[in-house]
Amino acid sequence: MASAASNRRRMKGEVIKTAMDKTAVVQVTRRFPHPVYKKYVTRMKKFYAHDEQNAATAGDQVIIEETRPLSKTKRWRILEIIGSAKGGSAA
Repeated sequence: MASAASNRRRMKGEVIKTAMDKTAVVQVTRRFPHPVYKKYVTRMKKFYAHDEQNAATAGDQVIIEETRPLSKTKRWRILEIIGSAKGGSAA
């Protein structure tokens, strides 16, 4: 049973909005070289992530993990907060 959880995708991103109850909007930034011009391109995407304790605040660095559909738009959950918006590390 524990091995099934290891197959889920994980991403690192920044919380940009926490106005909803038990939901945080996480922005994931990825950089990749353009296939033709080889210049690095930055792309950002927003994900709705489940935050059961409303622990995340805007500006926090978090790791999100793929999960079953929790609502119409939520398919991710916050696994851990790795950097606090206040500058210190989260406990």
